[in-house]
Amino acid sequence: MVLVEWRDDFKIGIDSVDYEHRQMIELINAVHGKLSDDAPKNLILDFLGEVFTRISAHFALEERIMSNWKYDQFEDHKADHERLLDEIRDIMDGFEAGTIAAADAELSERLNAWFTNHFKTRDARLHRHLSV
Repeated sequence: MVLVEWRDDFKIGIDSVDYEHRQMIELINAVHGKLSDDAPKNLILDFLGEVFTRISAHFALEERIMSNWKYDQFEDHKADHERLLDEIRDIMDGFEAGTIAAADAELSERLNAWFTNHFKTRDARLHRHLSV
C-alpha cells in the first residue's frame, strides 16, 4: 500500500538529493505497509527508527548544500526539517503508547501532508535558487 506517491515535480535537480527523496518515500511507504499489515510492534518501531535516521541524514546533506550555496531561506527551510523530525518522534512515542491503527492514521496524515507541501514549496524554491 502506497502512502506517498513519487512524482517528478518532487525533484530539485541535484541527483543525490533527488535519490534520497525517493528512498525516503519508499521507506515511509514500507512503514505504512507494515502498519497496514499489523506487523509486530518491534518491527514497526525499528522501521520508524530507520525513517527517522535516514531522514535526519538526508536533512544534514540538504542543509550542507544550502549552507554552501548561502541559501537565503536556509533558516526557514531547516526549521521545517526540524518540525518534521519532531513529528516523527511524536509518531514513534504515540505508537509505543497507543495502537497500530492510531499510529497508521498519524503517519498517513502527517507525513503525506508534510512531504507533499515541503517538496512543492521549500524544495521547489531551493531548486530554483540552485538553478540560477
